[in-house]
This record gives sequence, structure tokens and C-alpha cells, in this order.
Amino acid sequence: MSLQLVIAQVLLLTLGLLGVATARPDLILDHGSKALLALVVTLAAARLRPRAFLKIAPYFWGVTLLLLLLTLFIGQGTETSEGTKRWLQFGSLRFQPSELAKLGLVLQLASFFSRRGVQHKLISATLMIVVTTGLVILEPDLGSSVLIFGLGIILMYAAGVRITNITGFVFALALIGIPFLGRYLETHNYILERFFGHVNRGKTMQVGLDQIGMAHRDLNFGGLWGLGPDGPRWTYFAAHTDMVVASVGFTSGLLGVAMLLFAYWLIVSTALQVSQLATRVRPMTPEIHGATIMATGAMFMVVGQAFVNLAVAAGIFPVTGVPLPLVSYGFSSMLTMSLALGVIHSAMREVRRHLPQSEVSPDIVPVPAD
Repeated sequence: MSLQLVIAQVLLLTLGLLGVATARPDLILDHGSKALLALVVTLAAARLRPRAFLKIAPYFWGVTLLLLLLTLFIGQGTETSEGTKRWLQFGSLRFQPSELAKLGLVLQLASFFSRRGVQHKLISATLMIVVTTGLVILEPDLGSSVLIFGLGIILMYAAGVRITNITGFVFALALIGIPFLGRYLETHNYILERFFGHVNRGKTMQVGLDQIGMAHRDLNFGGLWGLGPDGPRWTYFAAHTDMVVASVGFTSGLLGVAMLLFAYWLIVSTALQVSQLATRVRPMTPEIHGATIMATGAMFMVVGQAFVNLAVAAGIFPVTGVPLPLVSYGFSSMLTMSLALGVIHSAMREVRRHLPQSEVSPDIVPVPAD
């Protein structure tokens, strides 16, 4: 296992506990128990070898597609967006299939490219991306669908697909999608309302009273060191979910936000290290190739979503409803992101297994493979 990846996850989960304790003290026990379970999930996934993930990938991806289809018929919506269907609930279990779909697409594309290569049959890979993205768009969940589509593009590039082929795919898809865009936005008018509300935010009298304004106020109050979880503050919607970074900043100040960014950088650094070390492995086996793609995709899953969430909190992007990975309250995202970290651990260990012993770094803690 990668020690720096373990440090990153513990940092993020700890900061999440602080943020949730600040915004919703009544949820701290529930969130804490899920954080511990997330660590267990990561450790369990890290014990598997990449070949296990690549083998189950088609089945896992197929299950996520079935769950997305089921969501369109019996799914539940959100408090702020009427007419949406994004959640499935079975008894006390409530989860968001689009979160699992991200990991499903990562594993499936890694499995596909490691078996078939990148020179032929790219239509199959593009269809995997389009189908997964399309089902999420229909919920509708524009934020998650953009992330999933971007994830697919990143994975194609990581696998070695030529940039000209990727550009052609994106261009062709844009031409096909333009005629349907107007109808889609007309049907789901809340998307345009959010966009124009964001564009015109500085021209209204509500600045400072909206969700982003309250988040900025809490970040300012936090100062350099923070006011602690018991500091005086106002309660507002999503302070423990989408805007949890404001709660973290209020509690632990600029230092806590800097630690948050540092933790995400550790995840990027670890995944990049996997790719770098894989170039030294000779011969490059399909399993090593697949492990590298999985590590890159898993990293983008976590850090790409974190970037979008933080950009929303900073007021750069409109509100999207995307949680902050491993920090926000909510088990669907935490479970999926914990599995993603386990995939990176697994890929790192596999690459290290094929390197000469003299090149193995001391920050890798050996974990026996099943």
C-alpha cells in the first residue's frame, strides 16, 4: 500500500468529520461510522490484484447500467430539483447509482483497453462512454454526467488513444447532441435557472444571502486557524454536503483548507507515480497496462470531482450538487471514492511487483494479495 495515499484518505476523512460536526452535530456518529467503514473498504479493495478488478469489470459495469435504468423508473429526486430521479431506496438503504457508474466505467474501459488495445474497435469504447453518460443525463444530473464524460475522455487518453481520434469523437458527439440540447434545457429549466442565476449573481440584492455567499462568509470567519466546531454560525442548506468546505474552513481555517488541497495532491501524486513506474516495467503486460489505466481513472474520479465542488464553493461554477469526495456527508460518494483509492493501492502494488527490488520505494507498505 502507498503510505502517502493512506495519509491523504485519513486527512480527508478527518476534515470531513470536522465539517459535519460543525454543520450538523446530530449526524456526527453516523458520519463517523461510515468513515471507518470507508477505510475498511479501501483496505479490502487494496488486497485485490488488478486482474481481479479487470475480470469483474464487465459485470460491475453492467450492474451499474441496470441500476441507472432502474433509477429512471423508480428513482427518487432531490429537495431542490423537482422532476429529477437520482436515488434508489430499498428499505433503509438509499444510494446514488451514478456514483457507482463512475467506477464502473473506469474498470470497464481499463478492462477493454488492456484486452483489445487502442488501435482497433474504438467504437465499442465510445459507446460505453456515451451509454453511461446518457443514462445519467436522463435523470437528469448534468454535473455527474459531465464528470463521467470527462472521465471517459481521460481514460481514452491514458490508454494511449490518439488525440486526433479523441477530438474527432468529441466533435462528432457535439454535432449529434446540438439538436437535442434546446429540448433538453426546455424540459429541465432548472438548469438554465441555475446558470443565469450564477451569471447574474453579482447584479442582485441576494448576494451574501445565497448558498455561495454564506459559504464565503464562513470561510472568511474561519480566518487562519478556524473557530472550532462550536463557533457561532448560521445554519444553511448543504453546509454538510455540497458546501462542506466552508464548514471545514470555518472550523479549521485556512490551515484546514490547505490540508484538504494537500490531501488531494497526494492522490494525484500517487497515481502519477503508478504511471511513471509502469514505464519501467518490461515487458508491458496487459495487466500492468490495465492497472495504469485504472489508477489514472480512479485518481480523476476523486480529484476531478473535488475540483468541480471547490470551484462551485469559490463561486466559479454554478451550483451542481456534486459532493466533495471523502469529505461531504453521504455514503454513496464516500463508498465509491474509497473503492477508487483501493484500486490505486492495488495498481501501485502490482507495478512494484514487476520492478527490480532496488527500485522499490520505502513508502510502500506491503500487503499480501489474495
